[in-house]
Amino acid sequence: MALAKKPAVGEPLWWLERLWTELEERCKYAERMRCYYSGDHPLALVADKARDAFRRLLKQARSNYVGLVVDATAERIQVDGMRIGDSPVGDEEAWRIWQANNLDADADLLITEAVKVGRSFVLVAPNPNDASTPIVTAEDCTQAIVAYVPGSRRERAAGLKVWTDDWTGDLMATVYLPGGLFKYTAPKPQQGMRKEPQWAPREVPGEAWPAPNPLGVVPLVEIQNRPDLLGGCMSEVEDVLDIQDRINKTLIDRLMAQEFSAFRQRWMTGYEVPTDEHGQPIEPFKAAVDRLWVIEDEGVQIGEFSATDLGPYLKAIEADVRDLAARTRTPSQYLLGVMVNISGDALKAAESGLVSKVLQRRRPFGEAIEEFVRLYLRAAGDTRDLSALEVMWHNPEFRTEGELVDALMKMSTLGVPREALWERWGASQTEIVQWREQADQQAARVLGGDVAALFGPKPDPAVTAGAADGNSG
Repeated sequence: MALAKKPAVGEPLWWLERLWTELEERCKYAERMRCYYSGDHPLALVADKARDAFRRLLKQARSNYVGLVVDATAERIQVDGMRIGDSPVGDEEAWRIWQANNLDADADLLITEAVKVGRSFVLVAPNPNDASTPIVTAEDCTQAIVAYVPGSRRERAAGLKVWTDDWTGDLMATVYLPGGLFKYTAPKPQQGMRKEPQWAPREVPGEAWPAPNPLGVVPLVEIQNRPDLLGGCMSEVEDVLDIQDRINKTLIDRLMAQEFSAFRQRWMTGYEVPTDEHGQPIEPFKAAVDRLWVIEDEGVQIGEFSATDLGPYLKAIEADVRDLAARTRTPSQYLLGVMVNISGDALKAAESGLVSKVLQRRRPFGEAIEEFVRLYLRAAGDTRDLSALEVMWHNPEFRTEGELVDALMKMSTLGVPREALWERWGASQTEIVQWREQADQQAARVLGGDVAALFGPKPDPAVTAGAADGNSG
């Protein structure tokens, strides 16, 4: 039965209606950014009469540079682990839960979505089948939204997740409040109707309504890209869409010139075209490498129009691409594909802007990741002080192996711990734990009198003796 009474401010249904309205508006923005990212740009404007004739060319006149901008940024933001307190290595328990929820892959999706459309979400929930491993899911910005306490950009007052049931087509919604989880449903929207959904409580068999919230806080965490002090955020490419449109417009102009005037057009005056018995014109000239055109009438003049120079179009596109590269701090070789005899120092300088941008983007990402990691550790029963939890990021700079080894050797002379050097090398947290255990075992063997441990594993005596017998035979 639908709820007809107007809800009071702060009630679950009030939050549902408010957040639903905001979510619908955000969906329009997200859809636009996704269309540009995937290369589905608006068609360039041409005369109405020419649109049908040139539709094929219009579809070809879209070169997706903004997609490269998103990928170039997101691919360098990679989580390597979590460090708690003054520990020199990543926390094993936090990383175990991370991997159990496939966040090695989903974290890339979350970061790419945030860079692409401005935000993404993570939902944390207790696991009824394994209390030590909470459920952590990546949520899309068109299905999730949070509201913050007035005056705060971090303390969450409420959250909402909305989706469509795959079987019935009905709308499903869950309102997340610190005091409970309120679930609702609404009939399947009718095509062409823009009425607000008629929400009704959705009861799950065996579950109370509202369902308890054992975490005591809104378990939906927002990951923001380019946040501002008013709580907003934006896509990485929002402010360069006009440049992308300019590039597409220049491309359609170039294609039209290429289609209709990029070849030499010949003209002839004073010549009467012969016709057949039906009065139809006969083509008198056929071009070939072994053919000669002969015209006996001395009054005939022949000439040609020069082909359209396509160079200015190409230069205009390159100028716009450089403008886009400068605004987004994307290395020009990524967008133009030009890299000839470039030195390592020059390459590093060219990528310095992108690296600086990535380091800046990581800070708000890190705060959100730390928040949901604290949530799932608390949900798993972890009682440690998690206030000093820190995300461990992969180095966004690309270096040759020789440069990296040389830098690590110099760092080791300054007394930098070996675990930190392994981390700089790019080893995963699992590898670092394994290397540390192997190094500790090696040290224990050396202290026990096995000096050969310094030079590798000790050979098996039985295998050595067998080899010696075989050689003597």
